[in-house]
Amino acid sequence: MRVTLDYNNMTDKFLGDKGFSEKKLSSYASKANAAFRFVKENRGKDELYMGWTELPYNQKEIVADIQATAKNIRKKFQYFVVLGIGGSALGPIMAFNALCHLHYNDLPKSKRKGPKFYVEDNVDPVRMRDLLDVIEPEKTCFNVISKSGATSETMTQYLIILDLLTKAGVNVKDNVIFTTDEKKGNLKKISDEVGGIKSYILPDGVGGRFSQLCPVGLLPAAVVGIDIVGLLAGAAYMDSICNKPAMRHNPALMSAVLQIAAMEEGKNVGVMMPYSDNLKFLADWYCQLWAESLGKNVTLDGTPCNVGQTPVKSLGVTDQHSQVQLYTEGPFDKVVTFLSLKKYACEMPIPHGCENIPDVAFLGGHTMQELIQAENAATAYALTKAGRMNYTLWIPELNAFTLGQLLFLFELQTAYAGAMLNIDTFNQPGVEEGKKATFALLGKAGYAEKKKELDSLPAKDEKCII
Repeated sequence: MRVTLDYNNMTDKFLGDKGFSEKKLSSYASKANAAFRFVKENRGKDELYMGWTELPYNQKEIVADIQATAKNIRKKFQYFVVLGIGGSALGPIMAFNALCHLHYNDLPKSKRKGPKFYVEDNVDPVRMRDLLDVIEPEKTCFNVISKSGATSETMTQYLIILDLLTKAGVNVKDNVIFTTDEKKGNLKKISDEVGGIKSYILPDGVGGRFSQLCPVGLLPAAVVGIDIVGLLAGAAYMDSICNKPAMRHNPALMSAVLQIAAMEEGKNVGVMMPYSDNLKFLADWYCQLWAESLGKNVTLDGTPCNVGQTPVKSLGVTDQHSQVQLYTEGPFDKVVTFLSLKKYACEMPIPHGCENIPDVAFLGGHTMQELIQAENAATAYALTKAGRMNYTLWIPELNAFTLGQLLFLFELQTAYAGAMLNIDTFNQPGVEEGKKATFALLGKAGYAEKKKELDSLPAKDEKCII
């Protein structure tokens, strides 16, 4: 049960002069091989934040512990809430949406595999208020995820929950689990101060956007009944498939080459378009992975570069009615990645009816699976006919094993692409300035100079406010 890459619609055979020739793709062989060697030679190196490459293999005891903890959570609690942001939230949301019932929280308890599930990935006060309207804190397990324990958004959420639990007379150790650094950070300090809060380790060498296959993503997944062993097995399987230096035999490497080659021809927008509601939030997860990893202004040798590709999320069939007009007739600046299922979890027959209305009657006797697959094929055809680059990742069916394959493929693709761009794929210095300004505006110690800088900005020009 293997995820496969079909890049025919990136080639000149299907796109004419808008596509890549064999000669063009072959010209990337040396660069691709160097990227493959870089990733292979640096596997598991924490100092390069490559620890994620070993996650499919080095967590046997951790997985067993997570499974036991998840079982206890399912017995004890009615609600499970993740407090986190960035990869600490996008990963759990993605896996939950991909592998659980799309109306999971609305199902009766007897039909759910675990407690009601929520992820608080923002500090919008209305969002927090509305969460508290639908949960009972004393009946809730809160998973606080932050490597440093200094993430302002996550720790704000934690302070609110801590206050509620304290006022309810609940011992925080009974209702809270930390996922954090093993030896340092504020959550470790908090845990020590209260006599030990159950904690899972966010490993060294694993950045937030690469953390779905460690306890950050595995614990929430296990709580809602997802097969985390299957998830890791799928990742390991894709790793074995991609352990080939020849790009035409390595789907992660080939997809990286396709994107880099397209970027160099001005395709600075990458659209991810799953034809599955279950995969809608995989596009959100991928947007962070691709944008934060590749959006850099300097190469490893210090040369200014300003590289990257803007990821855009789209959903088939929904966005055929909102975005595909742009993709078909707008600027030639996009590559569309289709995520296409060969088999859905159900087919849903379309009954016969309205026989006197041909525009409706023809649908009868088909299935919704046939319809969505036909629309997927038709959209790929229309884009290709219009000379627009697109490729498809084919998923036999959606389960933990194939989702694990997809996640590891995208992580490898990103690592290869970063190596080909000669950038640091695993840092994110561009977010630091905003963090510092936030700290200064809220009066955090040590940011007085930044506050002065902010206060010295020119006043807003009223004529520019209309």
